[in-house]
Amino acid sequence: MEDSFNKAEDLAIHVKEYVNNRIASVKLSAAEKSSKMLANMIATTIVALVFLFVIVFASISLAYALAILTGALHWGFLIVAGIYLFLGLFVWLMKERLLRMPIMNSMLNQLFKEDEDDSKN
Repeated sequence: MEDSFNKAEDLAIHVKEYVNNRIASVKLSAAEKSSKMLANMIATTIVALVFLFVIVFASISLAYALAILTGALHWGFLIVAGIYLFLGLFVWLMKERLLRMPIMNSMLNQLFKEDEDDSKN
C-alpha cells in the first residue's frame, strides 16, 4: 500500500515537472514568435520609410518637371497632388483586398510557419 502511495507521489511529481516544462516551452515559443514578428515589423517600417523618402523626392521632381511643361509652378504641384488624391481614393476603396488580407496572411504565415516545420520532422 505504501508502495502505491510512493508511486502516486512520483507520478504527481513527474506530471508537475511535465506541466512546468510545457509551460516554459510555450513561453519560449511565444517569445520567439513575437520577437520574429517585431523584427519583421521594424524591418518593414525602415524599408517603408526609405521608400517614403524616395516617393517624396520623386514627387517634388515630377512637380517641377510638370511646372516646366505647364509654365506655372503651382500647376505642377497641383497635378501631383491630384495624382496622390486619386491613388489615395483607390487604396481606400480597395483597402480590404490590398492591405488587410495580405497583412493578415503574412502574420498568420509567420505565426504558424514553425509549427508546420516541426510537424514534418
